[in-house]
Amino acid sequence: MSRLVAVIRPIDLLLDFLNAEVARGETHCHLDEGAREALRDLYEVSRGGGRKAAAGVEAPKEKVVISVRESVQEEVVAKPAAVTELRVEGVSREERLESLRKQAEVWEPARSLGTLREMMVFATGNPEARVMLVGEAPGYEEERQGIPFVGPAGQKLTDILKAMGIKREDVYISNIVKFRPATAKQATNNRKPTAEEMAACLPFVRAEIEIIRPECIIALGGTAGEGLLGLTGTVTSMRGKWHDCNGIPARVTFHPSYLLQSGDALHIKRQVWEDMLAVMEQLGMPISEKQRGFFLPKA
Repeated sequence: MSRLVAVIRPIDLLLDFLNAEVARGETHCHLDEGAREALRDLYEVSRGGGRKAAAGVEAPKEKVVISVRESVQEEVVAKPAAVTELRVEGVSREERLESLRKQAEVWEPARSLGTLREMMVFATGNPEARVMLVGEAPGYEEERQGIPFVGPAGQKLTDILKAMGIKREDVYISNIVKFRPATAKQATNNRKPTAEEMAACLPFVRAEIEIIRPECIIALGGTAGEGLLGLTGTVTSMRGKWHDCNGIPARVTFHPSYLLQSGDALHIKRQVWEDMLAVMEQLGMPISEKQRGFFLPKA
């Protein structure tokens, strides 16, 4: 059986770079003559030829091109010239995800930032999952074990899934950023990833989504909502509704760590649970009256 190769096209990365600049409030972008020439080549290639093809633009035969949404809702690394081509190789989902993982370890756009730590934490779970959960970035415990969501917040997530009737090993769990954001004199403390850090790793998350093709996506926390869906504002403003993520229904809810920080406040737990009930309904899962009543104030 022949192997499939998926390519993230340079034109997609360029468009995402421009979208990222718009998201940061930029209205103008300087282009030198070399950049103008490259854009002319890309334009001509998109029309079917006429000028010489820009490097990496032509889709080779027997290759599958992973689609990338051309929307201002997404951000990619601020220096497109430094972005290397992401190639997804393999036949099975497991093989294709493994090819992503190997590239993530040496991904230059992330490494060159100088703001991320060395240990890469990719993803975990079932490649055939109906549900994909996306967080923001690995923390201390995740970096130590090399697996997303294994600390206290990870245990809280496991408890939520259990209440839904879903085993952790049946879902697919990833993060927007594949490396722990660094801080000065860092010990167990963590910080929110920057827009540049999220943008550098975003091609991997989108490629994972294309490979998994889950029935729905759960964005855990505001940072995941920002990086994955291009949303702004608070989690409260993001949650309670369905969003579109490249044709896949996506729901934003509070990050499990926020539940811990809020002391498991009943009203926050209920809001998270309402989002999970919406996911269960989306998947056609049975919901008992007991489940519907979880975390409601007692009369």
